[in-house]
Amino acid sequence: MATGSDHGHSPLEQFKINRVIDLKIGDFDISLTNSAIWMMVAITLASVFIAGGVARKSIIPGRWQAFVEMAYEFIANLLRDNVGREGLRFFPLVFSLFLFILFCNLSGMLPFSFTPTSHIIVTFALAFAVFIGVTIIGIIRHGFHFFSLFVPAGLPGWLLPLIIPIEVLSYMTRPVSLSLRLFVNMMAGHTMLKLIAGFVIGLGVLGGWAPLLFLTALTGLEILIAFLQAYVFTVLTCIYLNDAINLHHE
Repeated sequence: MATGSDHGHSPLEQFKINRVIDLKIGDFDISLTNSAIWMMVAITLASVFIAGGVARKSIIPGRWQAFVEMAYEFIANLLRDNVGREGLRFFPLVFSLFLFILFCNLSGMLPFSFTPTSHIIVTFALAFAVFIGVTIIGIIRHGFHFFSLFVPAGLPGWLLPLIIPIEVLSYMTRPVSLSLRLFVNMMAGHTMLKLIAGFVIGLGVLGGWAPLLFLTALTGLEILIAFLQAYVFTVLTCIYLNDAINLHHE
């Protein structure tokens, strides 16, 4: 469970961002923080996961290669099912996004670590990048016809002044909803883990066995949620790509 570098008793201390290396260029503060370090750790772990799995390229895969191939097929199937075969052009982007979020989520389960995705600035940056990217793709592909996305097929003309603003607002709030979902789940889960761990320590050996059992089960659930939230973020990205490439009403 992430604890951060501060050993305070508050369950929110684990989310505190600390400077590790102070670095400024003019008026710009580009200091290296614990959040940045653990994002680099997540990228490193994802790279090692892929590199180690494809190193042997055996016809009969071992466990490591099998896991990498399963991850590959999982994301490829998501793109085929939600976008179509043309969506496979964006496989490197979606696959990298999935692995980065997954390893950021899982890295926070290590003792004295940090969960980058427990901060809204990180999840919003990811969601906003997806939002801008799919919007650019849609405009490049369809030109001005892309804006027909905000006009549902078969809509009576007299409803256009009401429905179009709703559709535009719904589209513009995508990065907010996408980022909040991941951020809230990561923060709430890790806060609960820290609270239950506090009960185990406070009650001691004799009285802490019940919270300890609950903490063990909750840890397993939190690992499952880490996978689930990476999946949800990725599948929604695929759906947004489908809107940009195919337009939802075509």
